[in-house]
Amino acid sequence: MAKTSSQPDAAAQGNQEGRQSPRPVDHVGRALSLAVILFVTWLLLSGHYQAFVVTLGVLSCLAIVFITVRMDVLDHEAFPIHLTWSAVPYWIWLFKEIWIAAVDVTKVILSPRLPISPRMLQVTSTQKSELGQVIYANSITLTPGTFTIRVFDGQLLVHALTQEAADGVLTGEMDRRVTKVEGPA
Repeated sequence: MAKTSSQPDAAAQGNQEGRQSPRPVDHVGRALSLAVILFVTWLLLSGHYQAFVVTLGVLSCLAIVFITVRMDVLDHEAFPIHLTWSAVPYWIWLFKEIWIAAVDVTKVILSPRLPISPRMLQVTSTQKSELGQVIYANSITLTPGTFTIRVFDGQLLVHALTQEAADGVLTGEMDRRVTKVEGPA
């Protein structure tokens, strides 16, 4: 029997409801910034500046951007350019925290009595988006002595090697900084 309804089919309707299409200007801006970032990275890593090789690099970067756009994965989570400038101070702070935690874990490991006190923590994140929660969870994991095991409904299950590492997570400083980077949702 022929379809007489003017309603779109279920697959098309599900796609329309499940994903919000970005505005064309956002899409073009993301594509251009991705192309520039890919090319600059390629140029810095290749170290070859002959015209033919650079042309191949440009073509490779354009092909990647084209494929990314065709796959429809160039959204605010896959390429979060909106976080660029607010993330720079956070990265600096995070590198400092990673260094401090690495020194602390090194002292614990090299200590003859091995003063570890492993524990599991349940931490609530204040981030509004999944991207913010992932940044928070990964920041905890990047910091030596702590590891995020699970993220579910804004709750993080974290393993800490020592009481000091657990206290560092429980202060909420990293959570506040990630929420500030995330900005308004």
